[in-house]
Amino acid sequence: MDRRRKVELFEQIRREYTHGAGTIQGVSRQLKVHRRMVRQALASAIPPERKAPVRKKLKLGPVMDFIDEILRSDQQAPRKQRHTAHRIFERIRQERPEAAVAESSVRRYVGHRKRELGLLMRETFVPQVYAWGEEAQIDWYEAVAEIGGERRKVWQFAMRSMASGGAFHRAYYHATQQAFLEAHEFGFRYFGGVFRRLRYDNLKSAVRKILRGYQREEAERFIAFRSH
Repeated sequence: MDRRRKVELFEQIRREYTHGAGTIQGVSRQLKVHRRMVRQALASAIPPERKAPVRKKLKLGPVMDFIDEILRSDQQAPRKQRHTAHRIFERIRQERPEAAVAESSVRRYVGHRKRELGLLMRETFVPQVYAWGEEAQIDWYEAVAEIGGERRKVWQFAMRSMASGGAFHRAYYHATQQAFLEAHEFGFRYFGGVFRRLRYDNLKSAVRKILRGYQREEAERFIAFRSH
């Protein structure tokens, strides 16, 4: 109810109380309003200002520093290795089990901090539907891994089912043809079969850096053959 209508209702309540029902309960029944509103109208002809709801503070105090540390580390990591809000929540559950926080609270705080740190980019999503076993996306990219306390550059192979979203990952120290082909075999074994179509997210890199022993045309035929 807007304020003008509420002022008019308060006036009607006061008139009804003075010249009509004469009791709070009677006015409430006659005008079909709550008795609390009748008391407010009798106390003052001006309706009280509506109080803005006070939102509860997020119960993230014990893990804020933990989240900030992860996000600051992500600033130095390749884009594809940065943590999602869900992954951060999973890490909190595993590494800080004493912290009783909701995933929605973690998502809001992570989104806020990512915008402040410049880690959040605008993304556009196009809904797509795939049949089971129809298509997989292959990606091959540089990543940084901590091995034995030392940060090292590795080559990451990723095979992702477009139907389920499930993914297989395998890392190699060197970007060799053997590693690239071997990773395919492990990926097919992981998913329990070969996809009808493979879509390469980084095809030029695969042709130029991995399949060096082939002529360019032969390499492209190889990719087309593996994709079908």
